[in-house]
Amino acid sequence: MTGMKVLGIESSCDETGVAVYDTALNGPAALRAHAVYSQIALHAQYGGVVPELASRDHVRKTLPLIRQTLEEAGIGVDQIDAVAYTAGPGLVGALLVGAGVARSLAWALEVPAIGVHHMEGHLLAPLMDADPPQPPFVALLVSGGHTQLVAVERIGQYRLLGETLDDAAGEAFDKTAKLMGLPYPGGPQLAALAEAGTPGTYRFARPMTDRPGLDFSFSGLKTQVLLAWRDSDQSAQTRADIARGFEDAVVDTLVIKCARALDAAGCDTLIVAGGVGANKRLREKLQAMAQQRGGRVCFPPPALCTDNGAMIAFAGALRLQAGQHNADEAIAVTPRWDMGTLPAV
Repeated sequence: MTGMKVLGIESSCDETGVAVYDTALNGPAALRAHAVYSQIALHAQYGGVVPELASRDHVRKTLPLIRQTLEEAGIGVDQIDAVAYTAGPGLVGALLVGAGVARSLAWALEVPAIGVHHMEGHLLAPLMDADPPQPPFVALLVSGGHTQLVAVERIGQYRLLGETLDDAAGEAFDKTAKLMGLPYPGGPQLAALAEAGTPGTYRFARPMTDRPGLDFSFSGLKTQVLLAWRDSDQSAQTRADIARGFEDAVVDTLVIKCARALDAAGCDTLIVAGGVGANKRLREKLQAMAQQRGGRVCFPPPALCTDNGAMIAFAGALRLQAGQHNADEAIAVTPRWDMGTLPAV
């Protein structure tokens, strides 16, 4: 299938994302329109995502967002050639809202539908660039719920090199921010606060970098920060200095492991995706590491690092072009889904 306009719907957690991707166009121009509605304000008073509230908000926001996105793309609903949606992993209720809307719309329009793996969406997002990298490469998937290093032999052929044994990097950012009294969601606030911190005032461990392997662990680092914060004067400058020390520890750990993963995979191209991929210091240090190796590191635009419909539309389009789509009309989702089980494209 070629020349498709694919509607993408993302509803795995606390963002409703919708996009239109046009395979007749190339590079960033192929993304005709995309919109994201964040539920941050809804969940802020609880200090984290409440699944039932998230599901109900997706019910309220998905259809209006589809109408808005189609209008921005300048196309009618009857011009959609296929529908892609997040089928997992994620919160089961939230996933079912997006899947229900997507499958119903596809059925009504008599077009194919395809359930997309959320993390494959993140992994492929950097490939929407005007000069996309070609496999083989290594992917660092670093978001609120995931920290993984994946060897990508080809699209759909993934080999897990290493992953976090406890908190993901994004979770560690959020939890550390919370224990220091920063408002929800704390990760981006902590990164902003670190800008005012003095490097080296607080130096924390770079977890699991003193031994071989590509797995991560951030829970001990979080405990170190807690103890340092409790024993400090808790002034504004101290908070900024601790934030900087924490961010440097996470970033250095990720960079060290990425370099090891490139060595293990025998390649010099790294792609980075997921919410933490928007972190300024991580981008700078990975660029420097790649430059030193004579390699390349690729990121999605910051707006496409967090959950969004564009990555789902794009990932769906690649699989639909390969002739893959859901064979039946069942509305089914997979809250836990190993990316290694996906078929190759």
